[in-house]
Amino acid sequence: MDATMPGKLGNPNATFETDSRADPRIAAVMAAAGELAPGVVELAADATYEESLAYAQAFEQAAALTHPLQRDMMPDFPSVEATTQVIKGVDGNDISLYIHQPAQRSGPRSGPLPCVVHTHGGGMVLMTAADPDYIRWRNSLAAMGMVVVGVEFRNGGGSLGNHPFPAGLNDCASAVQWTDANRAALNISSIVISGESGGGNLSIATTLKALKEGWVDKIDGVYAMCPYISGSYANPPAELVSLQENDGYMLNCAMMATMVRVYDPNGEHGDNPLAWPLQASVDELAGLPPHIVSVNELDPLRDEGLVFYRKLLAAGVSAVAKTVHGTPHAGDMSFPDFAPDVYQESARSLCGFANSLATR
Repeated sequence: MDATMPGKLGNPNATFETDSRADPRIAAVMAAAGELAPGVVELAADATYEESLAYAQAFEQAAALTHPLQRDMMPDFPSVEATTQVIKGVDGNDISLYIHQPAQRSGPRSGPLPCVVHTHGGGMVLMTAADPDYIRWRNSLAAMGMVVVGVEFRNGGGSLGNHPFPAGLNDCASAVQWTDANRAALNISSIVISGESGGGNLSIATTLKALKEGWVDKIDGVYAMCPYISGSYANPPAELVSLQENDGYMLNCAMMATMVRVYDPNGEHGDNPLAWPLQASVDELAGLPPHIVSVNELDPLRDEGLVFYRKLLAAGVSAVAKTVHGTPHAGDMSFPDFAPDVYQESARSLCGFANSLATR
């Protein structure tokens, strides 16, 4: 090990909390909070699908222990109106859409507003759009003058499972198509699909699916945050340095490899860009709408997002990359009360991007 190298490249015992690059406010919260999923034991590389499902269920339940605190800390959003719409998915299943928008659509907000279709995080196998942190994110964006449609897609595991790939992707595609068909009723000017982590995967994969199927014109832009898109966590490739540098900083490769098994039980989709968008060739990316790819400096997933951004540029796609320094995985969304400036900046960036695409 070379002590001059960052993270675990220089010190195998490094943690986010001890890394000199970490935002001290976030480091203090993480040190006080302890493990993300206390008591959940990591699985071996040869764990079965059933064991992986049980792990996902236990992880989700442990992570939900913070929900009461998150609800207590959530501010009121008197300027936001939230409703629920249930639609039929392409597979004949019900999909709940949580629609947040300014309560008073008058004055400067009487005209069409930009819309974000939000696909939540959780590795495509965990968490729900009804979790308090996602409710707060949708409220925050709506308070900035946007219409936000949160998609309760089927998960690979957890309380909304067990529905492996491509169930959740199909639900996200159905949600985007419904939103586009209801542009007039929703009074929206543009549609950006956006999500973090597994939701970042689904935001990109939905757009790739739309391109393949000939309806990509319904999506005006993609804002992918800390996208979980390589699927290569059991044997991290050398070029994705952050998988080694930041391994164990909130996420680790062993945990992510287990989530891959839940999403793709037989491992038959490892090279499928609709499951793992980083596997897309440059030619398969040509024709996509504008992208912003946002990554977190101290995230194991940082480099796969940046490699994908470079592929987009090579394909001639309008693309911008940004790195949120000092933050762990999804750290710009996860600490609104402790690093509010970071949280608000990412929300403003997404809002500004959606407004820039409001051409219809």
